[in-house]
Order: sequence, then C-alpha cells, then structure tokens
Amino acid sequence: MSPTSGAAVAPAVPRWQLIGGFLIIYVVWGSTYLAIKWGVETIPPFFMGAVRFLLAGSALYAWTRWRGAAAPTRRAWRDSAIVGALLLFVGNGAVSWASQRVSSGLTSVLVATVPLWLVLCEAYQGKRPRVMQVVGVAIGLVGVALLVLPAAGAAGARSTAVDPIGAVVLALGSLSWTVGSLYSRTAKQATPAGLAIGMQMLTGGVLLSILSLAMGEWGRVHPSEVSLTSILSLLYLITFGSLIGFSTYMWLLKVASPAAVGTYAYVNPVVAVLLGVLLGGERLPRLAWVAMTVIVGGVALVSLVDARRRATG
Repeated sequence: MSPTSGAAVAPAVPRWQLIGGFLIIYVVWGSTYLAIKWGVETIPPFFMGAVRFLLAGSALYAWTRWRGAAAPTRRAWRDSAIVGALLLFVGNGAVSWASQRVSSGLTSVLVATVPLWLVLCEAYQGKRPRVMQVVGVAIGLVGVALLVLPAAGAAGARSTAVDPIGAVVLALGSLSWTVGSLYSRTAKQATPAGLAIGMQMLTGGVLLSILSLAMGEWGRVHPSEVSLTSILSLLYLITFGSLIGFSTYMWLLKVASPAAVGTYAYVNPVVAVLLGVLLGGERLPRLAWVAMTVIVGGVALVSLVDARRRATG
C-alpha cells in the first residue's frame, strides 16, 4: 500500500536500523519480481499466489491475535476484503500471470507506474494536480509508449520491447492497486495494521484459490514437476516478500517520513532490472533501457512533488 499521509516525527532509532529497514524494502521488494518469475516457471501463477497469501496471511493474522489484537468486526472484514481483492487478487494476480510473458525487470517498471495512476485517479476525484505532477505523468506515459508501441527493428521488422498483452494486464493490475490504495485511506480496517494486512492477504488468497480452481490450475500441479527453484522462490515470497517486507514497511512508516519510505516506488524497478540481468539472465533491448529511465524519471518527479505538497500542507 502507499505511504499514509501526514507528517511523521521519527522517534530516536539507531541509524543502522533505519539503513537496514530501507535496504529490506529496496532490495527484498525489488527482488520479488525475479522470485515470481522463477516461481511461475513450474507453478501455475494463481495457485502460487493463493498459497503465498494464504500462508503469509494466516501466520500474520494468528500472530497479531496472539499478541492481543481484538477480533475484527464485520465492517473491518468487509473493508479489508475490498482492499485485499483490489491489491492482491487483481494487482498481484496480474503480476504473477504477466510474469509468464514479461521479464521481471520490465514487470517491475510497469508496476512502478502506480504513482502516475494515482495522480490521474485523484484528478478524477476532483483533486487538482500540480503542473509538475502533470509533467511527471506525461513523461511516464511517454516511457510506457516506448515499451508497448511497435518500433522498427532489424531488417525493417517492427516489434515491441514488451509483450503487449502482458503490458495491458500489468497496467490493469497497477490501476487496481491504485484504486485499492485510495480506498484504504478511508476504509475502516482492523488495528493494528498487521492484523488488517493479514486479513487482506487471507482475502486475496481465497479469491486467488477460487480463480485458480476455475482456471483448472489445481489439476496441473504435480509435485514431481515443480522445480526446487520454484519452491524456494515461493518460500522466499512468503517469508521475505510478504511477512518481513510488509512488517518492515509498516515499521518504517512509524520511524521515518512517508516521503522517504515512498522512495521504494522508483528504487524497486532499478533493483529488479539489475537482478534480472545479473541473476535471471534477462537481456533487455536498448529501447527498454531508455523506456525504463523515462518511466522511473516520471515516477520520481511525481513522487517528489507529492512529498513537497505534503510537507507544505
């Protein structure tokens, strides 16, 4: 979810803890795209997402309840279910499915367009964007166009830097994530935040299970055919991507400014692309590198303008 609004006064915490926290949301969240790519090589995408969120959500829900959190109300379940459906079922489900067709690096770049969607959705709600935010959105959209529009290649052939269908699915997933993030700002969710996140994961996991069953994925899951790489990737996503990543994110929101925490939005794509190239053997066309730079630049501009708006009230 996007950082909550409002100025945060950081309590005194050791610098090494802050550095460690930011490294986690930068590197761990940036690495989840490659982990998803490896996971869906031998595990159906929706089935993998269902297992990931059901296990992580159950652990987080049980932990927070054991720590003394009150049982959530029916209203809290409803609102968390809506957020979980938009963020995890549609948003993350789109990432898992598209990872079969799009490299992990470019997947992260297209997901990073969430701040651009956020400006457009807030404008639709009547919140007038600042000029530089409009410029940032325009720059980002130019970068997306460079990825998805056909360009002349060798021998006059025309091709795109990214699979068009995968790009459309990722765009819809990013839009759903944006809508879910906006809804979460006013939703009456359970407290503490860990309980609400666990409920969101459980909802997303249940919906992904139903979709996986409807798509016939359950019949295609054969343990003997699942690679060790996919199993380890799934365990990594459950432990580091969901449990440690989200917990660290929520902790950072309490001890650092929202603007600083929000930098993950344009650092993650850089980390994901580098890991995809170095560890995943991915090779991006020259146009994709240009598009990535343009998109990340547009996202950074939008995020920085938004941070300044919050700081000045």
